[in-house]
Amino acid sequence: GCWVAGRAQVDEADASPSFARNIGRRSMTGTRRLGRVLVLAPVLAMIASLLVTAAQPEPTDSRPLSLDDLAQLDALLEEDSDEAVAAFDRDAVVDVAALGLVLAFAVFSFVKKSDRLKVVSLVLSVAYLGFVKASLVSVVDIFGALHWSLPAFRDSQAYYLLVGFTLVSTVLWGRLYCGRICAFGALTQLMDRVVPARYRVEPPAWLDRRLVYVKYVLLGVAVLYFLASGDTLVYRYIEPFWMFTLNGNAVMWTLLALLLFATVFVRNLYCRYLCSVGAGLGLLSNLTVFRIKRWGECQTCKLCEKTCEWGAIDGPKILVSECVRCDDCERLYADEDACPHWLIQKHATARAAKG
Repeated sequence: GCWVAGRAQVDEADASPSFARNIGRRSMTGTRRLGRVLVLAPVLAMIASLLVTAAQPEPTDSRPLSLDDLAQLDALLEEDSDEAVAAFDRDAVVDVAALGLVLAFAVFSFVKKSDRLKVVSLVLSVAYLGFVKASLVSVVDIFGALHWSLPAFRDSQAYYLLVGFTLVSTVLWGRLYCGRICAFGALTQLMDRVVPARYRVEPPAWLDRRLVYVKYVLLGVAVLYFLASGDTLVYRYIEPFWMFTLNGNAVMWTLLALLLFATVFVRNLYCRYLCSVGAGLGLLSNLTVFRIKRWGECQTCKLCEKTCEWGAIDGPKILVSECVRCDDCERLYADEDACPHWLIQKHATARAAKG
């Protein structure tokens, strides 16, 4: 009832003359304001357009490029390209030359059968191939070869020199790369020279003959894992070569510390039992052309077998897949005051002279 009464009062007010005049005044005022806005809008738009035009930069000459302009542009691009290629060529030449010197010295020390030169070669490998370049043959290279996913030759000439030398030298002499050029192998050999012999533990022959197959198992597992998953990062946990980059996580550094600690007691532990690259080269070394010679007296003599640090001599037989051409036995062969072959010849010559 109250809502109806209120509505009636409003209707009466709407019908009064004063209310109508007020509505009329308001309507006229709104019309004047709308007219002013319609008049000012074009003026404001013109001012804004002038301001935007003034703020824009002066138009440049948009004439089409002539043949002379195109020739100048080609010359500039060619000059930049030549400078980049020249810089690349200089770096590539330096890398290849430095690597070539390291490899040449390793071969020189091997041919000369000099222990002192061998030590120098090991130091060069650790310093340059290890900490300077961090360049080692890796199981990742085996992965790449399996998928034929190799780096471009133009950008990786030093890489191809190292890999090519490793393969060729293995076919010629055996695992020369493992014995002198691999930076990690060189590091563990240098460690063995400074660690006192009293800390060393030699695995029994029967155990050593079985442990050497572990690296072949690791190689097979790594290859199968890569073929199944395409993941190459597994290398970080089966080979310690990343250490030369000084870039690893806590697990990797812990495993490396344990490996180096164990190497103090078992010489060349990783190279002999765990290296998947060594396993691959061991298989290839069965094709070795120039093998270590043996004397007839080697059938009964155990001198070289006891001297070999790699467990690569089994009686008269040299296990080419385990031999790294360390030169120890070959220097004994040449030592006429230590090798029974020469001692027997000297004795026979002396007896013939007396008779």
